[in-house]
Amino acid sequence: MTPLLEGSAHALASAVRGGVRSAQEATRAALARIEACDGVYGAFTDVVAQRALDQAAVIDARRARGEFAGALAGVPFAVKNLFDVKGLSTRAGSRINRDLPRAEADATLVRRLEAAGAVLIGALNMGEYAYDFTGQNAHDGPSRNPHDIQHMSGGSSGGSAAAVAGGLVPIALGSDTNGSIRVPSALCGVFGLKPTYGRLSRAGTFPFVASLDHLGPFARSVTDLSLAFDAMLGRDPADPAQADAAPIPTAITLEDGLEGVRIARLGGYFARLGDACVHEAVERVAGALKSERTVELAEAERARAAAYLITMVEGAALHLKRLQTRAQDFDPDVRDRLIAGAMLPGAWAVQAQKFRRHFRDRALALFRDVDVLLAPATPCRAPKLGQKTFMLDGREQLVRPNLGIFTQPISFIGLPVASVPVWTEGERLPVGVQIITAPWREDLALRVARALERDGVVSAPVAAFG
Repeated sequence: MTPLLEGSAHALASAVRGGVRSAQEATRAALARIEACDGVYGAFTDVVAQRALDQAAVIDARRARGEFAGALAGVPFAVKNLFDVKGLSTRAGSRINRDLPRAEADATLVRRLEAAGAVLIGALNMGEYAYDFTGQNAHDGPSRNPHDIQHMSGGSSGGSAAAVAGGLVPIALGSDTNGSIRVPSALCGVFGLKPTYGRLSRAGTFPFVASLDHLGPFARSVTDLSLAFDAMLGRDPADPAQADAAPIPTAITLEDGLEGVRIARLGGYFARLGDACVHEAVERVAGALKSERTVELAEAERARAAAYLITMVEGAALHLKRLQTRAQDFDPDVRDRLIAGAMLPGAWAVQAQKFRRHFRDRALALFRDVDVLLAPATPCRAPKLGQKTFMLDGREQLVRPNLGIFTQPISFIGLPVASVPVWTEGERLPVGVQIITAPWREDLALRVARALERDGVVSAPVAAFG
């Protein structure tokens, strides 16, 4: 693998700005890596090679004129294929969407990363209509876990996590409705950030559940995650649902340390379920942070059920016409859950939304006494491709809906979360830990993640190919 892609986006951008490397050189390296590896990983569905080379040439010309080439100068990136990319149909992982007209403009977050000097390489594989935790797509095939290709990448942003873990690009974008950034981050061993609900613009992306959808980045270092997030900050008039919250850049405080930061583990529901390895990872992280406190987020299991119900109902409403006219073109697993959602009583959805407000109030009350909460990201390491069930709480459970048992209660109320990868000696696959903070405190979540990375507790190495 070329050293250009082994290192961080931060180091690559510094080399491009300094004239040591060129953006075109980095772009060609990424395209070559994709050509060599992606037939195995299945991360990409579209590669926009000429666009990427043209954009790289613009960045190199800017630097040659003595202009600032951007915080992410020359850094290759890719996006989950629910982001609009000019000239491509926005698939959202489906067969049906391929019949849509090609996008006439890029999504807002794509434009913002390019404005920071990053180079778009292509669009990434995902679970159909983002209703997935496995990374297996019935139309495009699975995105495989680069650390062991017999195992799942996680979903629904599986291609995003696989592309970063496999060294195809240093940065990728995904979406997270119930855990679709944090689950694949955990299974593939990369860093992921689910911002506060409403923090980043969703303009130019295909929705799943409007009241739960978040967008965010993946990277192999916390610094890179921070740079990508900061580049995407800011209000966007094209997204009327975006919150009117002042942007808080994260890079300037990333190395500030954790003196006075109050950190606790989530107990109860978050400590009872799942394999021993995921709880050992939380303990390791808590120990490194010198946290001995445990708190409980009451009714988390009920919150997970309410999130699931809202997902089914809103998802079904979005796809009702497609279900009526093109049911045969859905992945059967997705179709059947959407049909079930269409038949749920509306009163149940109303009750779930009322409970949501109650649960959010209870969660926010915890942050009066605690600044950071720790919890597992998934109940197990990455299952094998095609695996349908696993043991959870002493019972055989379905894999597909249950990989998100620890992420759903958190995204249900829109809290920001950084997912960090923890490795055990002798194991090929990692587990993930969620670093959860109060609304709008992505800076604090990333500061904790950076402290753990700096101390060697968490890391995101490039997977060995072959």
